[in-house]
Amino acid sequence: DETIQENVTSLAGVPSWMLVLLNNVLETTGKNNLFDIWPNLEVYFHGGVSFLPYKEQYKNILPKKDFRYYEIYNASEGFFAIQDQNNSSELLLMLDYGIFYEFIPMDTYGTTNEKIIPLSEVETDKNYAVVITTNAGLWRYKIGDTVRFTSTNPYRIKVSGRTKHHINAFGEELIIENAEDALKKVCKKTKAEIVDYTAAPIFMKGKEKGAHEWLIEFKKPPTDINYFNELFDNALKALNSDYEAKRYNNMTLNKPTIHIAREQLFYDWLKQNNKLGGQHKVPRLSNNRDYMDALLDLNK
Repeated sequence: DETIQENVTSLAGVPSWMLVLLNNVLETTGKNNLFDIWPNLEVYFHGGVSFLPYKEQYKNILPKKDFRYYEIYNASEGFFAIQDQNNSSELLLMLDYGIFYEFIPMDTYGTTNEKIIPLSEVETDKNYAVVITTNAGLWRYKIGDTVRFTSTNPYRIKVSGRTKHHINAFGEELIIENAEDALKKVCKKTKAEIVDYTAAPIFMKGKEKGAHEWLIEFKKPPTDINYFNELFDNALKALNSDYEAKRYNNMTLNKPTIHIAREQLFYDWLKQNNKLGGQHKVPRLSNNRDYMDALLDLNK
């Protein structure tokens, strides 16, 4: 109500929460797109969660080819990186913001062989957990994010996931980056739109194989969920060789199971757990079934 009459030229915020606000603005005004309300709107700065699942929805309500999207990588602990190029989504690591960086290769993370390396020793195309020391008083603090370097001169990164948010119950090492890329490709093919999702393992019982279980809330569901699932499974195989190996001939993993979540399921779950707001996010991938079972109960 306060902003509808203002000359808004830029937006900044977490994609999932910003979308709730912007759709509310459209509903309140009865307009079809945001330029009918704010004609001078030119840029959206986003961060906090991956933009990939939401990109098409933003394009629908911001239908201008020259509208700009820029990603920033900030958190309560510090401001880490910015998108510094128009034609690339890679993020330039900020080295002069009072933060000293160290990294833990994810292939050793949480093991007896875990090692910490300085920025000077990182390599491209490897996943690292981020460790920071800051002039605000944090000392060798694990922020919980994983990054992958795309360049070391200068240091550019992509956020690949969370140290806790992955599925590796069967050696498949599925990370959020895989899930986001696969969902983006499949949504584009099926013209589906996603609000939120979570995934967890279905553990082996007796002679039954394991699998991954997905709970997806769609803004626009696919016409055929089985076809969507088949495309999604194949996309994950193409992106992750470990997943593909476990899926080969259903050797370890059966085909994924996908449930369609009711409208506002994830919002209701966050509200029930006092986690509304931009600081809280839906857990995307989990190695246990705590989140999944709670959400499935709420989905009834």
